[in-house]
Amino acid sequence: MTYRLCLVSALALASTPALAQNAPAGDTAWTLQDAIGDPDNLEVSGSARVRYEALHNQFRPALDRNDDLVTLRFTLAARYDAGPVEVGAELQDSRAYFGDTGSSVGTGEVNAVELIQAYLAADLGQPFGAGSEARLTAGRFTMDLGSRRLVGRNNFRNATNAFTGVRFDAKGSGGKLTAFVTMPQQRLPSDKASILDNEVEWDHEGTDLLFWGAFGSFSKLLGGADLEAYFYGLDEDDRPGVATRDRRLYTPGFRLVRAPAKGQADCELEYAHQFGSISDSTAVNAPRRDVSANFAHAALGYRFAAKWQPRVALEYDFASGDGSGRDYGRFDSLYGPRRSDFGPTGIYGPLGRSNIHAPGVRLEAAPSRLLDGFVSYRALWLDSASDSFANTGVRDPSGRAGRFAGHQVEGRVRYWFVKDLLRLDTGAAVLFDGPFLRDAPNAPRSGDTLYGYVDLTATF
Repeated sequence: MTYRLCLVSALALASTPALAQNAPAGDTAWTLQDAIGDPDNLEVSGSARVRYEALHNQFRPALDRNDDLVTLRFTLAARYDAGPVEVGAELQDSRAYFGDTGSSVGTGEVNAVELIQAYLAADLGQPFGAGSEARLTAGRFTMDLGSRRLVGRNNFRNATNAFTGVRFDAKGSGGKLTAFVTMPQQRLPSDKASILDNEVEWDHEGTDLLFWGAFGSFSKLLGGADLEAYFYGLDEDDRPGVATRDRRLYTPGFRLVRAPAKGQADCELEYAHQFGSISDSTAVNAPRRDVSANFAHAALGYRFAAKWQPRVALEYDFASGDGSGRDYGRFDSLYGPRRSDFGPTGIYGPLGRSNIHAPGVRLEAAPSRLLDGFVSYRALWLDSASDSFANTGVRDPSGRAGRFAGHQVEGRVRYWFVKDLLRLDTGAAVLFDGPFLRDAPNAPRSGDTLYGYVDLTATF
């Protein structure tokens, strides 16, 4: 494992030749935009990231007890503004090395040479009065909506969510609105052998999987808090060679948030209900069940008016699981990243927005504009004792293993070697297994899980 950690540093430095020359920490960073002469109507940017991560005592069933992986991600984006019309594109190359058939590596880590964005956007002027804005986008694009818990672009995960379709955005004095109809890009290849070989294949998009909805936000309401409301729909069907559970999911929700500020309390409350229908399995003509599931996030914090900007917060996350009732109760987190609430993903990522109760506490600090970090703790319970716990795949259909899964402790430190150009990100997590993770029939029983990662990112 040590030689792989050295390889991370070497690759990161090799991927940024001359970027850090004559740019000591804190100076203005070199950019690709500068290199092409900073033309008025054209914007270009890129990034290169290399990460090493290692896991000891696997929590997932039927995989190697220990695992480590090197991942690389490169992006290159361009945007040309031709007045009322804009053309944009982004290429992302996500690869993984040193995995094997006993590793958890999958399409979340590998999506080689994919055009995740290729769009045409039109400025629609001021259709809702003076000061308003509206924009129509068509093609391939990524989306970040609200808290990103249900729709967002993945930053920690090596490969990202992206969509093909039409998106409408409007902004006025009263708030913002986004409406969209898309076909999510289903990452390919998806078989283990091709993933391990980093094979290149165009992602699938089609009417077999539709994701649509609307999102609105309104600033400074209810005592200075921002209010968001949304409704998302997901319609899924089989396609040749791929059997699905034919999900028909509809997810209304809202979020109230008061952002952290020095010397002030902050708070956040988000709730979503999910209904619709789903098949019991991927088999043809499998019985269908009505869906009734829920998700909630709550946080209460305070940022002290000190130089290090320390903030302490109490947090609670809940997502329902599937029990023995008539309705299907396991919440589907759609296209939401997990890292900000539940810790590192990659070859780790045991926690997610399904079948979980997770109260916790977080302490953050930013000693300087170059350095920040946090530590957090979570206690972990299942909502349904007979459903699989969060994203672990561990399940006791009888429910006899109980509901207490254990504890998670996590920490992260980030440091800019060159501000806005070269950043180090390193972190670790420990999943202390409780009775459920020890006693469930398919639990690996390997002991407490230890995980750590280090990565270097150059943004240019």
